[in-house]
Amino acid sequence: MSKNVLIYTFETCPYCIRAKRLLSRNNIEFQEVDITNDEDKLNDLEKKTGVGTVPQIFVDGNFIGGCDDLYELYRNKEFPKVFGE
Repeated sequence: MSKNVLIYTFETCPYCIRAKRLLSRNNIEFQEVDITNDEDKLNDLEKKTGVGTVPQIFVDGNFIGGCDDLYELYRNKEFPKVFGE
């Protein structure tokens, strides 16, 4: 069963682009929410996660981090555990 993956991004953010590319290359479906012009949404996310940058990635509603955190999961071969592959 695939998990619900949600990624909050800015349109031109290189880290967002890298994170989406890694998910796509690994056939992980995700829903993207572009908050480029939504400062209120970024502030809400910061209150929720303690992080004021994008991307912010959630799996089944649980915050897993940003781009660097995603790549660390990949390097540590934890994608199957996290994403339910």
